Amino acid sequence: MCFDFKDTLKAAVKSSLFIVKLIVPLYIIADTMLYFGILNHVVFVFKPLTELIHLPTESAVGIAAGMIFNLYAAIAFLAPLSLSPFQWTVIGLFLGIAHSFLIESTIMKKLGIPAIYSIVLRTLTAIVAVKFLILVHFNPSYQISSKRGISIKAYKNVFDMLSHSVQHAVILSGKIVLLIVITIFLLNFIKSLPVIKRVSEKVNTTFSILTGLFLGITYGAGVLINEAESGNLTKKDIFFIGTFLMICHSVIEDSFLFVIFGASWIPMVAIRLLLAVLISATMARLGSRS
Repeated sequence: MCFDFKDTLKAAVKSSLFIVKLIVPLYIIADTMLYFGILNHVVFVFKPLTELIHLPTESAVGIAAGMIFNLYAAIAFLAPLSLSPFQWTVIGLFLGIAHSFLIESTIMKKLGIPAIYSIVLRTLTAIVAVKFLILVHFNPSYQISSKRGISIKAYKNVFDMLSHSVQHAVILSGKIVLLIVITIFLLNFIKSLPVIKRVSEKVNTTFSILTGLFLGITYGAGVLINEAESGNLTKKDIFFIGTFLMICHSVIEDSFLFVIFGASWIPMVAIRLLLAVLISATMARLGSRS
């Protein structure tokens, strides 16, 4: 498979349009909800979760959007808030593990992994990951900033708010689109290399994990589904790989979405990788005993 610039460009444009259509309206909706104080009437539902992971209650809608839908929906609601770099690191770590339940739990179900297992595992692991981050973080100033509230910009009127919102939504979309385009071109180029093609034809446990780790759970699971249907992987292998990927996948693209706002990339990735190894090995061992 040779690198196809035209097809890659089409994929990049398609993904970019999807991001713009999602980010811009949700960003404006989030700003509008903040302006009229609508969030004050709904965030109490998610207050226990935000308190558990040391985030302001105003971030609850964004957290919920990320868990149910995707990271872009979460960012659209969270970007208007004046969150600290540490708070963005917490969010990136939590949502990096627990996001897109509607889509990714369905994908896991196709591999024979129950949706309830996927959702419970990822939610509990995400909470543990945040607790671990707060426990081991050595910078006291980050600890303080993680507990502070958010500041909401004051506007002269609703038109001033909408103007500001549209402007910042476009800028944010531009940053994310640039990241997505670069990632798509880079990954498509890597997948077109002869050595990668040869390896991909002999998929095994290690390659399946690496695929999901760098390319995302959807692509990694797609490879696994084909291998499962071919009988090249055992149920134990699939369970182990699936558990690993649910905790740690797409470490480059997903993590750098939050780095844009000042989040620290190393702890987000390191903690996810550590927990993925420990938990997947433990669950696989327990599964083999049952």
